[in-house]
Amino acid sequence: MGNRIRGVLAPVITPFNQKGEVDIRRLVTHCHWLRKYGVGLAILGTNSEANSLSLAERLNLMEALFETDIERKAFMPGTGACDLPTAVALTRAATCAGCAGVLTLPPFYYKGVSDEGLYAFYSELIEQVGEESLRVYLYHIPQVAQVNISIGLIERLLKAYPQQIAGIKDSSGDWHYTQTLLNSFKGEQFDVFPGSERFLLAGLREGAAGCISATANINPAAIIELYTHWQTKSAERLQVKLNEVRDIFEQFPMIPALKTTIAHWSQDSQWRAVRPPFLPLQAKDRQSLLNYLSKVGFNIQDVS
Repeated sequence: MGNRIRGVLAPVITPFNQKGEVDIRRLVTHCHWLRKYGVGLAILGTNSEANSLSLAERLNLMEALFETDIERKAFMPGTGACDLPTAVALTRAATCAGCAGVLTLPPFYYKGVSDEGLYAFYSELIEQVGEESLRVYLYHIPQVAQVNISIGLIERLLKAYPQQIAGIKDSSGDWHYTQTLLNSFKGEQFDVFPGSERFLLAGLREGAAGCISATANINPAAIIELYTHWQTKSAERLQVKLNEVRDIFEQFPMIPALKTTIAHWSQDSQWRAVRPPFLPLQAKDRQSLLNYLSKVGFNIQDVS
């Protein structure tokens, strides 16, 4: 497991230009800024608005980032889709490029599907990509996808594909489920990433690999500090500070709030652009967000 990706990853927010197209220049700049703090890049995730992008846009975005000097092993692209061909195309592109792994949603349009159906989807994905280097990180976000990834399903996938099924991002927000994952697969080559830094300290104490968190986009240094110093006396204090910031962002639509924050500190209003169905924060909410952040002493250094 020594070469597995670990630590703090950001589901990298996707900037758009005035035409509503993906803004590669701003995206590359943001990714370099995150890497400066040691944050991994879970591009094309939920907070990347990936499901508002076409297949061509997602492939082009990956290709553009892979042409930069950012190491490929820093990437964990989101490759889930409702249809298998799209998931296969994205997963194959990321795997053949040498990414650390792929973060793969279950097919999420149809509800109430069985574990048997989900197993068939992931099995077909792995078989069709057909690459020994493929590492799949399951993506559990039932409050959004309305599809559950059960312990039994994971056990079956691990038994059939022990090399390819590498771990899970648990964005359920349910610490009990996260803890169940950590306890159920302790000692196995299956890495658990809580989907919020709120559970970072508790997760690391139970054997988590790190976290994959939206607010790593705007608070990377502080989250990395806790990841680095979780065994020190300062860990509890660091977790409390992280929770203060997380609490603020959870009062607003997460993606517009993250983009508002980057826009403010970079003095680049174009960063506020989102793709429908999302809408930018209204002026009143923007000011409220910034006021709350000011009260807890939040600041972003050297963002551009």
